[in-house]
Amino acid sequence: MGHELRQAAEDGRDARALAARWHAAGGPAAPATAGASPTPRPGLRPLAEELLDALAALPSPLARHEPTSLSAVTALAPACADTAAARPSRDDALLPRLHAAWLGRAVGCLLGKPVEKLPLPAIRALARAAGNWPLGGWFTERGVPPELLVAHPWNRRSAGTSLAENIDGMPEDDDLNYPLLNLLLLQRHGRGFTTADVARLWLGELPAGRTFTAERIAYRNLLDGVEPPLTATRRNPFREWIGAQIRADVHGWTNPGDPAGAARQAHRDAVLTHTANGVYGAMFVAATIATAAGGAADVHESLAAGLAVVPPESRLAKAVRCGIATARAHPGHRDFDTVVDRLHAALGGYHWVHAVPNAALLAAALTHADGDFTRSVCAAVSGGWDTDSNGATAGSVAGLLAGHPERLPAFWTSPLKNRLSTSVPSFDGIGFDTLAALTHSEAVRP
Repeated sequence: MGHELRQAAEDGRDARALAARWHAAGGPAAPATAGASPTPRPGLRPLAEELLDALAALPSPLARHEPTSLSAVTALAPACADTAAARPSRDDALLPRLHAAWLGRAVGCLLGKPVEKLPLPAIRALARAAGNWPLGGWFTERGVPPELLVAHPWNRRSAGTSLAENIDGMPEDDDLNYPLLNLLLLQRHGRGFTTADVARLWLGELPAGRTFTAERIAYRNLLDGVEPPLTATRRNPFREWIGAQIRADVHGWTNPGDPAGAARQAHRDAVLTHTANGVYGAMFVAATIATAAGGAADVHESLAAGLAVVPPESRLAKAVRCGIATARAHPGHRDFDTVVDRLHAALGGYHWVHAVPNAALLAAALTHADGDFTRSVCAAVSGGWDTDSNGATAGSVAGLLAGHPERLPAFWTSPLKNRLSTSVPSFDGIGFDTLAALTHSEAVRP
């Protein structure tokens, strides 16, 4: 309920009366970091369900600028219309580009894992104490004073596998699980998959315990017999968070040079769990990646193509434009802290996992890095918020732009040992070279 009240404030719904009822009954505000409240309150559940349904019925004044249906999105962003782009018949450079993209996604994710959920000052303090600021390498405990580690503990799920001294292959993460699932989706259903196909795949192949926030709500809704797209809207306060955005890479990788096709594909995936800005984040990333995967665009052209498929007056589009403009206004190599500080001042009111601020930070990091791989992943992670997700997407884009795995610094790729751990069936221990080959097969399929 706390998160839904926060969402209502963001999209302009008048929820004051419902909020008063919630707080009068002892209902808590939104947790600062987590999706769920730390202490269960089962006695409040019936009231919460009633109020969630009432909140969903409130009209939003932003609805005309932030629709969810593909037809309405396309009316506002004509670049999303079907361009009937031809599938590439032969592009010998596509396979190594995809290999570099898979590696880049893993590197960026792994770099961000130990500091996920930490506030920006803590990230900066830990890196500075290790002599690693501006961020240029893996996080480490070496040289960090014990009292600082007590004050700012690493992410408990990740420290044992993602600090420099502990890395031994790529550990499991939802930012890699979803690309694996979408690869399975395309293998089974091709580009004509439906949202219902995504739902069935999840129920069959995705362990429920590996879902979070919007994805977990949608999963539960499916088990309750709710059909998509209602799975995204029924009692789901996380529907504009970053979850759909982290599922978008495969849609871009398999539509090289076709941002519109990638965006529409990402839309069918995203509406299982998300609405409006949550869907736009996925479309923006898919179109950006598709443009970079085509091999003819730089990072700035890729971002422009991504922005073109998003409704221009949406909060996400405005935030992305803000991120790009702020990065351009402070282009110096050591100026990215200033860029981050300004974005946090402008967008810090959103939850740290919301799609809007994270899309802005991603766009700023990629713009500021100007295609450089190390700077791209380090800028995205050093900006805070959803560090592993932003690092993963930045690494995917920068890997495509690098064009070949051998052009990525071995400092980043060697610790991965060409090995990915996952609970997605049949993929555990797979190599990134094999994943690239499987993805390439889907990219060139007629």
